[in-house]
Amino acid sequence: MTNDFTATRGGGIPTPGKVIAVHLNYPSRAAQRGRTPAQPSYFIKPSSSIAASGGTLERPAGTELLAFEGEIALIIGEPARRVTPERGWSHVASVTAANDLGVYDLRAADKGSNVRSKGGDGFTPLGPTAIPTDGIGEDAWRVRTWVNGELVQDDSSATLLFPFGRLVADLSQLMTLETGDVILTGTPAGSSVIVPGDVVEVEVDAPEAPGAPSTGRLVTTVTQGTAEFGDFGTKPAVDDLQRVEAWGSKSELAAAVAAGRASALTAEPPSASAAAQAADVLTDEVRELIESTAVATLSVALRKRGYHDIFIEGVRANHPGDRILGTAKTLRFIPFRPDLFAQHGGGFNAQKVAFDTVEPGEVLVVEARGERGTGTVGDVLALRAQVRGAAGIVTDGGVRDFDAVAGFEIPVFSQGSHPSVLGRKHVPWEVDVTIACGGAAVQPGDVIVGDGDGVIVIPPHLVAEVAAEAAEQERQDAYVAEQVAGGASVDGLFPMNAEWLARYRAGLETRPASPGAPRPTEESR
Repeated sequence: MTNDFTATRGGGIPTPGKVIAVHLNYPSRAAQRGRTPAQPSYFIKPSSSIAASGGTLERPAGTELLAFEGEIALIIGEPARRVTPERGWSHVASVTAANDLGVYDLRAADKGSNVRSKGGDGFTPLGPTAIPTDGIGEDAWRVRTWVNGELVQDDSSATLLFPFGRLVADLSQLMTLETGDVILTGTPAGSSVIVPGDVVEVEVDAPEAPGAPSTGRLVTTVTQGTAEFGDFGTKPAVDDLQRVEAWGSKSELAAAVAAGRASALTAEPPSASAAAQAADVLTDEVRELIESTAVATLSVALRKRGYHDIFIEGVRANHPGDRILGTAKTLRFIPFRPDLFAQHGGGFNAQKVAFDTVEPGEVLVVEARGERGTGTVGDVLALRAQVRGAAGIVTDGGVRDFDAVAGFEIPVFSQGSHPSVLGRKHVPWEVDVTIACGGAAVQPGDVIVGDGDGVIVIPPHLVAEVAAEAAEQERQDAYVAEQVAGGASVDGLFPMNAEWLARYRAGLETRPASPGAPRPTEESR
């Protein structure tokens, strides 16, 4: 027999005396948060926050970060007081689905108690039905969550840090758990932000139990609230740390920004601003100088300034003769680990975000730790970068679909080909951060230049002077080559001594300067 929760609150929903929620309980969520508790910890949600399936929930006016958390809810049967962990499960009469909703914007108001951030009316939907626990073990339950039809959470009670019986026992040490009380047992990885118009569905079932009983889907639709907060209490406020935590990661936030579902980090300029900054660095004049200058010559100018580790080692172009010039957009992979890949490898992950948000003129630079034993980009993502106007792709890993990618116009510099897909060696981790690619530090906005000699990284503040000096060195080298071709000895000519330099400079006075070339100054004569 199941208990029906389909009526609206106040019209048939059994209202618990108390609702107790666990902070962290799934290893997948703990890994996402970067901390694993040694013991369970809790907070209280008011019974007035209970809502039924099929209802709507207002995102409070003035808030940005309303988050869902699909959970397994325990409903107490026989009262429990000072029970053991071994007996705790026997005091649970039934299990249902829950959505532990909350607004990060109000977390600071209560110093961890979650009274306002998670206690609002409608912030604890339960149902639509409850499954009796008779004959079903505490590790047999599964929770899944969908947002707008896409599965975003899927985990089992078999993985819990603190099993259900332990939670009942722990709480019963200090309070009596009464019939009808509800324990929300924590949410797995995948919890994120929802916006007005989104539909969230949570289902709990016991797929291996006889009949595979299910609660059915607990459905909540998000709407926009209009009632503003008054001046007589703490008002909503968010910062970048809360934005990243609410969305789950920087890459998920970046994807939401790209989709128009979230605000960009205030400490990091949006891509349009980055593009404007790039235009300030790579002016038409500077670009023309670099495009006529070899990477080898540019590297000499950088070494003179103490920059020796600016080479992205081991990468070669997929088209002989390709050049690459643009500002860096970065993507970082970390070493493969099954649990981390389960959290970060699927959906609109960091790799897809990077290729789907690269701007015209940017070079997508990928940190793969020099691991060439798997692909880091394939034909679809390379094509996406080309369509978006990217200036190129540089990866210190492998390229999948190498022949297909070589058929595209976009230049790609890599360690070579490899047929493996994502998930063999890497976890896509984050975008727009400082990375190490081929032994070189690369920051977003650095200038990337590549040719047949390889790829180098130029810090933005050095670009103009390095370009000018290298272009002048190219002109001198061309002059030397011209003299050698005419029969001159390299003795004193390569490098030029004072006599040859005087001849060279005298020749500059009698020929028109190339575009962007500086005329000799009094100091250089």
